[in-house]
Amino acid sequence: MHEAYCRQPKHISAASFAIIRHTLREVGVALPPEQAPIVERIIHATADFDFATLTRFSRGAVAAGIAALRQGAPVVCDVNMVRVGLDERRLRRLAGEAFCFVQTETAVALAASEGITRSAAGVRLAARQGLLDAGVLVVGNAPTALFEALQLLDDGRIRPALIVGVPVGFVNTVESKAALMQRHDVAWIATAGRKGGSPVAVAIVNALLRLAVGDDPDA
Repeated sequence: MHEAYCRQPKHISAASFAIIRHTLREVGVALPPEQAPIVERIIHATADFDFATLTRFSRGAVAAGIAALRQGAPVVCDVNMVRVGLDERRLRRLAGEAFCFVQTETAVALAASEGITRSAAGVRLAARQGLLDAGVLVVGNAPTALFEALQLLDDGRIRPALIVGVPVGFVNTVESKAALMQRHDVAWIATAGRKGGSPVAVAIVNALLRLAVGDDPDA
C-alpha cells in the first residue's frame, strides 16, 4: 500500500502548478502575465516545458479570446477529440456551445466531392452557418483545417474572434502554423514547429474559459 501519496485533487493541482512555475524560474523563463495561465496549463496537460518557448500569441489574443467567450461565442473544433475535452460546464455558464462537423454526413460528402479532408470540410460548413463570424476556431489536429480557415479569411467569408492553431504532425503542420502567425487581421494563439495536438488545443481553450468566468486558473 502507498499511504503517503497525495489524494486530494486540489492539492495535486496546486502542487503541479507550483512545480511548473518553479521549473520555469529555474530555467530562466519569465512568461508575460496575460500569457502565463495559458502556457502553464499547456505544460500541465503535456508535461512538456518546450511549450514555454514554442507557444506564440498575437497582440491582444488572450483578451480577444476571453471577450469572445464571455459573449457566448461558438467554439468550432476541427476534431471531436478537441470538442469532447472542452470544459462544457464553464462553456454553458457563458452561454457558449462547441461544434465539430468532421463526422457529419454533410462533411463526409463535401470532402469527397471537393477532394479535401473532412476537417477542412467541417470548417467550411461552420463558415456557411456563420459560426466563425466572431466565433472561436480551434485546430488541434488537422493542418488542412487551418489552411482552409486562412483561405476563407482571405476571401472575406469568416471573421473569427480568435484562431487557436496548434495542429501536430509532419505534413503541412509547420507551414500552416507559420502562415497563421504571419497574420495581422485576426487574433491567434499558435505553437511553432511540429508540436501541438488536441491536448494542447483543449488546454488553451479551457484556460481561456477559466479566465473568462473568473475562476481560479489553477483549479
